[in-house]
Amino acid sequence: MRNLNSVHLNGLRAVEAVGRLGSLQAAADELGVTIGAVSQQVIKAEAQLGRPLFERTPKGMLMTEAGGAVLARLEEGFKALSAAVAVAQHKDENILTISVAPVFAARWLVYRLDRFANRHPDIRLRIDATTKLINPATSDVDIGIRVGNGRWPDVKSELLLAQEVFPVVTPRVAATLHEPADLLKVPAVIDGHAMFGWEIWLKHAGLSGHGMEERHIFNDASLCLDAAMAGQGVMLAWQTLAAYALEQKCLVDPFGIRAKTGFGHYFVAAEGVREPKKVTAFKAWIREEMEESMRLFR
Repeated sequence: MRNLNSVHLNGLRAVEAVGRLGSLQAAADELGVTIGAVSQQVIKAEAQLGRPLFERTPKGMLMTEAGGAVLARLEEGFKALSAAVAVAQHKDENILTISVAPVFAARWLVYRLDRFANRHPDIRLRIDATTKLINPATSDVDIGIRVGNGRWPDVKSELLLAQEVFPVVTPRVAATLHEPADLLKVPAVIDGHAMFGWEIWLKHAGLSGHGMEERHIFNDASLCLDAAMAGQGVMLAWQTLAAYALEQKCLVDPFGIRAKTGFGHYFVAAEGVREPKKVTAFKAWIREEMEESMRLFR
């Protein structure tokens, strides 16, 4: 690896960032430096390597054929370096860091954490509630839980629960409903960021071609659920979102008709890494909790 002595690491970082992100501005933002600094680092790296890696055009920096071959190796190398740094920084093996969406943490996970603590008093949980898909290989996250189709790059995914959707209303509203078509008269509170729409459930309930009357649109599923609990309308919810509200009888599923969305809750972990015992323990526990919780839906 003596050839690394002839090229500065900062220059290689700049080349990799520009090539991967496609622009000097994006690379500068990621690296926390100016555009000029990134440009100078790229120029120095090209000089040290003895060949141009980018073609300067009015449309921006385009990688040459040689640059493309270099970029592929640089991406692999910096991923490995990032993983090594994450391992070095992960000091306390008794802390389990979990990355989950805020709505999953607030509406399902938080109510059950005491039971995990009672079973595994030696493991402390750190919850990273974020909408971003975190790659455990390049961060201090041990395991993630995400909703989607399970096909994400650079991570290993494992199905936890296939997602089903169904309407939820207050018991008072439910008392006025006698058949699925009656829901068409109830205003709907809409989750504007949902990956599905009412047509999925309406079709499954034999109401194809019909639409819901929209009352409010929220950019957060938790707010949408709160609006439904306040009696402001019907929400199209899913299992983990509505589980606690159903347990507490704040909301009810009036017809027991559930439609699959094609998405699911997935464990997300680093590829090619042996699973730590604390992750295995958490996964086994959460599967048991999920099974118990889903008995409401049978």
